[in-house]
Amino acid sequence: MDKIGIPRGLFYYYYGDIWKYFFENLKISYIVSPNTNKEIMEKALKASGDEMCLSLKTYLGHVEYLKDKCQYILIPRISNYKKNNQTCTNFWAVYDIVKNQTDTKLLHYNIDLEKRKTLKKGLYKIAKQLGKEKHQIRKAYKNAIIRYKKQRKKEISINLNKLKSDKTKILIVSHPYNTYDSLIGKDIIKYLIKNDVEVIYCDKFSSKITNKLGETLAKELYFKYSKDNIGSIVYCKDKIDGIIFISSFPCAPDSLVNELVTRKIKIPNINLIIDDNSSFTGLETRLESFLDMLGGLDND
Repeated sequence: MDKIGIPRGLFYYYYGDIWKYFFENLKISYIVSPNTNKEIMEKALKASGDEMCLSLKTYLGHVEYLKDKCQYILIPRISNYKKNNQTCTNFWAVYDIVKNQTDTKLLHYNIDLEKRKTLKKGLYKIAKQLGKEKHQIRKAYKNAIIRYKKQRKKEISINLNKLKSDKTKILIVSHPYNTYDSLIGKDIIKYLIKNDVEVIYCDKFSSKITNKLGETLAKELYFKYSKDNIGSIVYCKDKIDGIIFISSFPCAPDSLVNELVTRKIKIPNINLIIDDNSSFTGLETRLESFLDMLGGLDND
């Protein structure tokens, strides 16, 4: 049976669960690459260019890892979520980059809401390509979306309840492919939790709400995911003690947006920029100082 490879990076952190539920409903076999590790990072550095951001580099490493383990690799393109909600150029270009670097067959679709190209149409296209019937696809997609929405509702509820905590509350403002990646953000989160910090995640609020709120901090901003991220600051500004920005070097949208936002907000914050040479030892010192400033670190 054909197996689909799903790289654990970029798009995965927005649509990975929907993909898995959809393929499971259709009884299509898939494999997700493991958490970013030394092997994947070595592959990433060989497959990428120096000017690429760390997030794109690691994604290409995950693609390389999957090459000999599956018959297809799923590489979508996300162009936009309508006019004023564009995505980073990496989300446009990565399909073409991978296509030029591998002989493995690629499964591809494009989300371009300005041209009415949606996730639903994209997954229907892929399932048809894999020989599934329309009635099977319709049922599988419906069930996948129901399951995802239920899961998403639970995640948002947990995140909102954290805002009521008596602990030191820190909002993580970062793209999920950075926050949850084991090379970029995971050790930072572990450190905070170890020090009894209540970690609030910017991506676990309703994006319909945060996207609009993001415009109050940057009216002309047209990056969809950046607006979602900074909108979370507005949403919970009176309920948090501090903010940690996490970016991968050299992310162009983050370098612009984070600098702009830190000048406008009065909440204590720290901006952590991670590259492929970053050591957690250096980050730990900065995190320790930040928590100490907030009064959230026990020095006894």
